[in-house]
Amino acid sequence: MYLAKNLIGGLINVAGNIDPSQFVPSHPPPPRRPLNFSAGRESDEEKQFRKIFQQLAGDDLEVSPKELMDILNKIISKHAALKTDGFSIESCRSMVAVMDCDSTGKLGFDEFKYLWNNIKKWQAIYISHDTDRSGVIDSQELPQAFKDAGFPLNDQLYKLIIRRYCDERGDMDFDNFTGCLVRLDAMCRAFKTLDKDNSGTIELDIKEWLQLTMYS
Repeated sequence: MYLAKNLIGGLINVAGNIDPSQFVPSHPPPPRRPLNFSAGRESDEEKQFRKIFQQLAGDDLEVSPKELMDILNKIISKHAALKTDGFSIESCRSMVAVMDCDSTGKLGFDEFKYLWNNIKKWQAIYISHDTDRSGVIDSQELPQAFKDAGFPLNDQLYKLIIRRYCDERGDMDFDNFTGCLVRLDAMCRAFKTLDKDNSGTIELDIKEWLQLTMYS
């Protein structure tokens, strides 16, 4: 209990001087469309994306963590500018969990499209901040990269992120960059949803805390 209190107290101190109003998480995915939704209302771009999604998702029209891993690794393998050791199944489970608005354990069309658009945006940021074209972002390049993604963090949080997501040299590859931003984006969206009066603070009971943290 003593160690737990010290850990939680340390994390609170790390985040204590952060202004949540500076964070710009993405808008949440729209609610799942009803079964009688007419595809005729979609734009040509959305119709094309839906065709691609149907090919990727299979018969159930939902993307599981394993399917997501296969999709991302297949695509990333074609981009020589992005250094990665591959998206792991655990990383993809985490991404599905924080994107899974209806708690099905899989990503429907809108959830997958939301994640896909974010990954494309973060890929452009990643490449633009890999100034030495090494394929990775080093610890000196990370702060501006996260700021451009909408998350200006303080030095203490960067140190935590570096310990969690970087290798022993302080370099972050693309799968870790994406996994970190997916989680950061989802947690900030959750916070802003719960902070209904925009006070910068929220109150959670133990049940709410566990629901928020365990499926993510």
